[in-house]
Order: sequence, then C-alpha cells, then structure tokens
Amino acid sequence: MLCFNYLTVAWMGKMKFEDIYKFFQAPPPFYLNKELAVCYVLAVLNRGDSYGTELIQLLETEYPAYRLSDTVLYSALKFLEEEGIITGYWKKVEGRGRPRRMYQIQADSVQRAQELSRLWQDYVKKYHAASHSPGLAHSGTS
Repeated sequence: MLCFNYLTVAWMGKMKFEDIYKFFQAPPPFYLNKELAVCYVLAVLNRGDSYGTELIQLLETEYPAYRLSDTVLYSALKFLEEEGIITGYWKKVEGRGRPRRMYQIQADSVQRAQELSRLWQDYVKKYHAASHSPGLAHSGTS
C-alpha cells in the first residue's frame, strides 16, 4: 500500500525538523518477521483455536504498534503445520459465507508451543515497554 505522508516526503530528500518530530509522535508500525510471527501465532493458539484474519486483527488490537502481513502470517502457519506443531481444519462460521481455516496446537506439541509463545511474551515485554519510554523507539533492528 502506497501512502504519501511525512515519511515519503522525508525519503524524497525534502525532510524538515517537523518531520522528525512527527515521526516520533506517531511512529510507523513494526511488521513482524517470520520468527516473531511463529511465536505470536503460538501465543494466540495457546488460548484457543483461531484463523488467519483473526490472528492479524488480534495483533493490531492487543499490540497496536505491531502489524503482521498476510504473506508472513501464512508462511509462519505453513511452517508450523509442516513441523507438526499445529494442524488446520475447516469450520463453518455462523453468519459467514464460506468456511474458515482454523488452526490448533497438536496435543503432542503443547510444551514446545508454550516455550515459543514465552519468547513472544518476553520480546513484547522488552521491546514494547522500550518503545513507550520517553526518547526511545524500537526500530526493529538489534
């Protein structure tokens, strides 16, 4: 999605000090990579079965500074299915036209899923708190 805003102007070489202040007042969201997405998905699935769109919506609701692209999400879900950590099944949702692909943690993978979801929780505690500290913003790099 192309968005022409103060960041676009800054990248085009016409940056002003006002652009810097605007950036820190409303920083752009941080997009999860596949490693984070795997751990995030498992953290949600530890609470119960879910489907792709809901996973994205929950992230935006519970962690407004973070985003998850469809491509990364479905790559993470495919990885987890291939590794035997989760399984998918089709479920007809009341009031919806087509069935949804639901995901759940395999019974024999609960321990690993909990370990990986703790990595997500620890990450969010560390970086989400840092991104809300005065003068600090998480850029997504180490």
